[in-house]
Amino acid sequence: MYTPGSQTQQPPQMGVEPLNTGVTPEPQAKPKAPGKSKNGDVGAFIQQCISLCSYLKELQTQSHLIHLNYEGPNFLGVHGFLKDQYEAHLEQFDTLGEFIRSMDYLMPMCARGLADAGPGIQHVTSYKGTEMLATYYKNLEELGMKSKKLEPIAAKIGAIDIQNYMAELCGQAFKAAWFIKATLRNG
Repeated sequence: MYTPGSQTQQPPQMGVEPLNTGVTPEPQAKPKAPGKSKNGDVGAFIQQCISLCSYLKELQTQSHLIHLNYEGPNFLGVHGFLKDQYEAHLEQFDTLGEFIRSMDYLMPMCARGLADAGPGIQHVTSYKGTEMLATYYKNLEELGMKSKKLEPIAAKIGAIDIQNYMAELCGQAFKAAWFIKATLRNG
């Protein structure tokens, strides 16, 4: 039975910070309206970055599902490649999301909000291995084009970290698309 004042103080544990239960965090301020800078429209750029994050999350899901459903004579190679891809897409999503947060903008709060922020991707409509891979490589090429278009905008607003990452992401997307095209040509 609990009686106020009869509590015994627990000795502090090594490496564990005591919980400050008397402090309630303040509610988070409302997200900033898209801002403008003298070099360009930062808010519009951030919205495009969030849209690209949405695209990356869709690619992660698509590559993971193809990884699970793919069947063919080159199964082992494709299976391993797609595992690397869906893990890479998660890392790409996280990196771009952290760049957005570093500019003091918020990401959507849930999968639905994230999906609403993006244009969507071309969907796989067949369980035939070559058709699944063809759809995925087209989406990878679109990722390359999207990141290529964002790179000069990042430069214009002075976000050189994002500018450099867009160039890196562009290279990763086109290289992965090439791997798939080469597989399809020989399959």
